[in-house]
Amino acid sequence: MTSLLSAALRSLVLIAMLLIGLTGPAQAESVASVRSDTLPALASDEPVQALLSLSGQPLALTAGKAWTLAPGAKNWSELPWPAGAPLLGSAAGGGQGFVLRGGASGSVERVERLTLQAGGGLSVEALPALPESLNQARATLLGDALYLVGRGADGGARLLQLKPAGVDGQWQRLADWPGEGPPSALVGQTNALWLSLTTAAGQPERQLRWSADRGWTERGTLPGAVLVGSARPLGQAHVLYLLADSNGRPPRLMTFHTITGSWAQLAEPAVGDARLAAAWKDGLIWLRPGATGGGEFATAEVQAGKQLLRWLDWVVIVVYLVAMLGMGLYFYLREKRNSTSDFFVGGRSIPFWAAGVSLYAANTSSISYIAIPAKAFETNWQYLTNNLIAVLGLMFVAVWIVPLLRRLDLMSVFSYLETRFHPSIRMLSSALCILVQLGSRMSVILFLPSLAIATITGIDVVWSILMMGGFTIAYTALGGMKAVVWTDVVQLVVKMGGAIFAIGFMIWSLKGGLPEFVHEAAAANKTRMFDFSFDLTKATVWGFVFLVLFDVVLTFPKDQVLMQRTLSTKSDRDAGRSIWAFAAIMIPGGFVFYTIGTALFVYYKANPERMNPLLTIDATFPMFIAAELPMGVTGLIIAGIFAAAMATLSSIINSVATLASVDFYEKLVKNKDQKKSVLFAELMTVAAGLIGVGFALLLSRFDIHSLFDVSIELAGLLGGGFAGAYTLGMFTRRANSQGVAIGVASSIVLTTIAWSLKLVHPYFYLAISILLCIVIGYLASLLFPPPSRSLKGLTIYGDD
Repeated sequence: MTSLLSAALRSLVLIAMLLIGLTGPAQAESVASVRSDTLPALASDEPVQALLSLSGQPLALTAGKAWTLAPGAKNWSELPWPAGAPLLGSAAGGGQGFVLRGGASGSVERVERLTLQAGGGLSVEALPALPESLNQARATLLGDALYLVGRGADGGARLLQLKPAGVDGQWQRLADWPGEGPPSALVGQTNALWLSLTTAAGQPERQLRWSADRGWTERGTLPGAVLVGSARPLGQAHVLYLLADSNGRPPRLMTFHTITGSWAQLAEPAVGDARLAAAWKDGLIWLRPGATGGGEFATAEVQAGKQLLRWLDWVVIVVYLVAMLGMGLYFYLREKRNSTSDFFVGGRSIPFWAAGVSLYAANTSSISYIAIPAKAFETNWQYLTNNLIAVLGLMFVAVWIVPLLRRLDLMSVFSYLETRFHPSIRMLSSALCILVQLGSRMSVILFLPSLAIATITGIDVVWSILMMGGFTIAYTALGGMKAVVWTDVVQLVVKMGGAIFAIGFMIWSLKGGLPEFVHEAAAANKTRMFDFSFDLTKATVWGFVFLVLFDVVLTFPKDQVLMQRTLSTKSDRDAGRSIWAFAAIMIPGGFVFYTIGTALFVYYKANPERMNPLLTIDATFPMFIAAELPMGVTGLIIAGIFAAAMATLSSIINSVATLASVDFYEKLVKNKDQKKSVLFAELMTVAAGLIGVGFALLLSRFDIHSLFDVSIELAGLLGGGFAGAYTLGMFTRRANSQGVAIGVASSIVLTTIAWSLKLVHPYFYLAISILLCIVIGYLASLLFPPPSRSLKGLTIYGDD
C-alpha cells in the first residue's frame, strides 16, 4: 500500500509542477455583462409619478391611472387605480410593492401596499398610520420588514420600521442617522440598510450603513448622484445603482459590493436623460422623457457569464477521478472481504497516522473548502476560535473516551447504548444518526461542490450532483474502509496543495504583494478571532467553549464517521494516537481555509470588476478558481474541491452502511451468514449514497444564504439528543433506559421550539439539545429503578 500511495503522490506533485511551469496567468475576460433593451412607450399623456416592479412585471403609476406590462406583451395594460394624494416614492420586493403618498408640501403622510391579483387586478391596502409625516422620504424592504427614512417636521432624521411589512404591523422608531442632508436612496442588502445622503453642491453623496447590532456607521462616499429609484439589491452582496456625475455625462450603471466596500462600473447602457428608475429582473428599468407625457422605458439586465473549463483542466480532473476509482478497485481485488469487519473497519489494521489524516480529511469537507472561505470573506476569523478550542477537547477525547470504546471492540458506536441501556435506545439513536448524516451533512457536502461545478462549467447543478455522487458511491462500494482511509490521505494532499496555491496566487497578483495583503486585512479587521462578549446571539469565545464541551467532548462518542476510524486502528494505544494526529493537523489546516477567505476579500477589494454580482457568497471561491487561475491549475484546484467532498462523502456513506448493517440487519435478520452480511453492506453503501444524492437534489431547489449555517442548525436540531444519551451512559451510573428515552425525545422537541423562536445563535442548538437531554434524562431516570446490569468497563470510572 505504501508504494501505491507514494506513486500516486509523486504523480500529483509532478502534474502540479508541470502546470505551474507551463501555464500562464488567466485572461482578464469579463465575468458579467449587461443586456440593454427598450420597452413599449406608455400610451398616456399623464406624467409617471412612481415606477416599480411587481412579480416580474413593471408597474407605472400616474396621478389617476396604473399601467402594467405583462411578459411578452407589446402594449401596456391599464389597471383600476384610485386617484389619491401625490405619489412621492415607492419600494418593491417579494411580490409586493409599497407607495408613499403625501400632500402638496412634499411630506409623506401614509403608505399603501400594492399586490397584483390573480385575475390581473391591482390590490391596494393602507398600512398603519405613520407616527408622524416625513419629508424627503425613501423606503425599502429588508427581510420581512419595511423601512422608511426621512426628515421629521423638526428637520431631524427618522428611521421607521414596520415588521412584518403588512396591515397588521406597527411602526417602530429606530436610531436616527447622524449628519445633515436629505436621503437620496435607501436599500436593504446583506442584513443591513444602505442609506445615501445628498450633501452640499459639488460634494459627493455620503453613504451610511445600519444594522440591528451595530447601528449607523459611515461607509464613505458615492462616485456620483443616485438616480431616484435606481438603488436595488443584486445577488447576496451587491447593490446596483444608476449614478450621474458632475461632468454632464449620462448616468453610469455601477455596483457596490457590501462586503469589500468597492465600486465597479458595468458596461454602459444607453441611459440617456433618465428621470425615474426601479428594480426589474436582474437589473433596472428607467423612464426617459419622450414624445408623450408618459415617456419611454429602457432596461439593463446584468447577466452572468460561464467560465468553462479548458481541455487541460478536464485532463487533470479525469486523472484524479480515475486514480480514486483505481484505488477502490485495487482494494476490491486485493481484499477477500470475508467479513463485515474487513469492510467496515479494515480488519482493524489501519496505522494510527493514516487514521489521523483520515479523521481530518473527513472533518474538512467541501464545507471547509467552499463555505468556510465564504464565511471568512464575508466576516472574519471568529469561527476559527472553534478550531483552537476544539484541540483541547480532543485531548480529553484521546485520553478518556476513545480508549473506553476501543476496548469494547465495536463496529457501530451505538452498540454501546445497547450494552449500557437497551436495544431500543441503540436503534433509535442509530436511526437519528443516519437521518442527520444523510439529511444534514451529506446533502450539504454534496451540494456545495456541485454548485462550484455549475458555476464554473455551466453544467446544471442536478447533473453535477449526480456525477459527484456516482463517482463517490462507486469507489466506496468497491474498496470499503481501507479504500476510504487511503484515498483520504491522497485527497488531503490534493486539497491542501490546491488551497495553499490559491492563497499564494492571490497575494502574488496584488500590486503591493504581501504588504498590501497584510495592510488591507488588518484595516478591515478580517483576522479578528476572539469575541469575549456574552451576547448569546453571536459567535463568541464563551459560546465556542460551551460548544466544544458539547460538540467535541460529548458528541465524539456518537460520531460514527470519526469513531469508525479510531476503531479501525490496531490497538487501544493507536486509537488514542490517531486523535492526537488529528488535533495536530486541525490548527494549521484551519488557518489555511480561513486565510483563503481573507485573501479573497483583499483580492476583490482591489479588483471589484472581477466579481460576478449575481452569484451567491458561497460561490466566491469557485468563481475565483474559474475566472482567475491559469489553465490546468484551475483543474487541479477543482480536483481539490472534489477531494474535499469525496473524502467526507465516502466516510458518511460507509458509516451509514455500517449502522444499517450492524444495528438493524444483523439485529433483526435470522439465519444470516457473513457472506450475506457483506453483500447487504455493499448494497446499503449504494443505497445510502443514492438517498444522500436525493437530499442534495432537494436542497438545490432552495435559495439559502449560508449553507455553513444550515448544516449547523440541522445537526443541532436532530443530533443532540443521542449525544446526550452517551454522556448519561459514560459519565453517570444512575441513568437508565427509560430516563434516556424521555431525555432524547424531550430535547428534540424543545430544541425545535427554540429554533422556531430564533432565541439564540445557531451554534448553540446542538449544545442546548445535549444539555436538555442530560438534565431531563437524568431527572427522569430518578423516577425509575437504577440499572441492574453490570456497568463494568462502560463508564469512565473504570471497573467499579
